Amino acid sequence: MADFVDGSAFNYEQGQRARKLFAAVVLAALDDAIADNKKYGNGPEQIARWARSRDGREVLSCSGIDPNERVVSGLMEFVSKGVRTSVALSREESERRNAQQEAEAA
Repeated sequence: MADFVDGSAFNYEQGQRARKLFAAVVLAALDDAIADNKKYGNGPEQIARWARSRDGREVLSCSGIDPNERVVSGLMEFVSKGVRTSVALSREESERRNAQQEAEAA
């Protein structure tokens, strides 16, 4: 019984690691599309093309994201904002956005 529990925990950990790896690929694709958007102006179209492709759908699925049109439009909107993923995921940027939203609401 203990071996089964240890094996299940190990498999779960391995699955989580794989999911994080694929999530990193999604973040890299977003950064590439943002760079394309700044350089060529076609970033949202690039990320949409990738997300709708067979490889893109597979990567999104493996990262735990359902590859539907709502996700594609969200990725396109994120790329059009032009904020790199490392900045967007930082605590300082999150606090700045929250402060800006509170100021707009007041």
